[in-house]
Parts: sequence; structure tokens; C-alpha cells
Amino acid sequence: MNIIETLKLSYDYIRRDDEGNIEGTTRAVDQVDLQVKPGEFIAILGHNGSGKSTLAKHINALLIPSEGTVLIDGMDTADEKKVWDIRQRAGMVFQNPDNQIIGQVVEEDVGFGPENMGIPTKEIWERVEESLRAVGMYAYRKHSPNKLSGGQKQRVSIAGVLAMHPKCIILDEPTAMLDPSGRKEVIRAARALNDVEEVTVLLITHYMEEVIYADKVIVMDEGKIVLQGTPKEVFSHVELLHDLRLDVPQVTLLAHELKKKGLALSDGILTVEELTAELKQLSEKESLCH
Repeated sequence: MNIIETLKLSYDYIRRDDEGNIEGTTRAVDQVDLQVKPGEFIAILGHNGSGKSTLAKHINALLIPSEGTVLIDGMDTADEKKVWDIRQRAGMVFQNPDNQIIGQVVEEDVGFGPENMGIPTKEIWERVEESLRAVGMYAYRKHSPNKLSGGQKQRVSIAGVLAMHPKCIILDEPTAMLDPSGRKEVIRAARALNDVEEVTVLLITHYMEEVIYADKVIVMDEGKIVLQGTPKEVFSHVELLHDLRLDVPQVTLLAHELKKKGLALSDGILTVEELTAELKQLSEKESLCH
């Protein structure tokens, strides 16, 4: 069974004038069909206003569809009785970690969710420890969150969601406010959760380098899914991605330009290692011909 499934999901934002009267609606998500299997790492790309964050908010029932259905672990998000269960299954981490951190001490903050769920104290502390270890923040458990860097705070936010033992974590542009080293820390933590803990991860981002290890990449534009496939398949469409105002990883762009100059390289090269290996093969072939 799919852990996440959307069927013809559409969502309209209502526009109002200064007096609060309805002026019209803006369709933010338009007829989206999405299936995510347990344990998958899915990346969703799109420029600002493409609908990716609106889609994310449907997955833990922060928004309810205007049309269509969202099923999380088989539960319909429109069923009010199931909202609490859905949010336990699908945890959400937002852009700004300061909005999610409420405790004065790291371990207290991470224990807040399980405590609200009525988990026994002994088990809360076990969960706090395992969650902080999973994101590499156990050494900071007694620290004040205010003293942490942006990347560290975001890892504490992820641990706080993890401690509730969700089956799925939705990361909604979790690195948007971080510097490059903070971004690497957070993505490394997300990949470890997926590889080691087998948590399903849905990563919404506009940093292309963050998605090259995903199982599947989905590209959104104007509320619709316009492209999906493996990272290699998606990044083979360099021109289309540029038309959608999206970049590609720098090494992919370099390989694409070299290919246009006549070098026989594969489409969708994602890493420096891949490019180096292909260039080496070409030069070996070249020297054999001479």
C-alpha cells in the first residue's frame, strides 16, 4: 500500500478584498496524482509559486483539498477524526527552525511531541535519545537551542518530529534559511533517516544538489506535475528545466554544454565522479584511435 496517495488533488486559495469580501480564487494545486511507497525518498522541485509547499501542507492535513482526495497510510485527510493519527504518521519540518523550537533545552524540545501524545516518561527519554543520535545532535542534548547554528537547530526540529515515530517526514524547504554547511548537515541527516531508519522522506526544495540521491524527483509548475522520474531522467531535460526557471546541478550543466560541443557524454550526469569517469573513457578511446 502507498504511504501517501493523492487522487486528482486540487486546492484553491480564496482572495478577499480589504473588507473581507471574496474577490475570487487562485488555484495553487491542480489535479495532482501522487503515489509514494513506504521507505522512498521523494524530492519535489518547483520555483516559488509552483504549488509544492501547498501540496506538502496537504500531506499532514494542514490543508484539506478543494477537490480530490489525500490518503495517508490509507486514512483520508478530510476525515476530522483521523487528523491526529495522520499527523503522527506524517511529521512536518518547516523552513524556519525557530518557529518549531519551543523548549529551553534541546532534549526537552525533542520530548515535547511524544509528551503531548501521552507516551510514558521512560519511553519519551528513550525516544529523545534515539532521535538526537539519528540526526547527530546527541552531544548537544543539554544545550540551549538559542546557542545552536541554523543547521543544528534544523536537525533538532527533525529530531522533534522523529521522536513521534512518524512513518513519513515532510521537509518543506528545510534548508532555505541555512548556509551551505548547514544545508549539507540537514540533507545528510535526512538521507540517514531514510537509509538507516527507513523513514519515508518527502523533500521540498529548490536546491538541485539536494535531490540527486532521491529515488524519484517530481517537478511542479503552476500547480501541476510537469515532469517526474529518477534524478538522472529529470536532469536529462536541461532545457525544459531552464524554461521552468529551474537550475540543474552545476556538473550536469557542464556535461550538457560539453555534449553540445560534440563530446559523446550521457544525459543526466549528476556528480563530478560520473563526469570524470566518462571523460576518462573518452580520452582512452581517443588515444586508442591514434
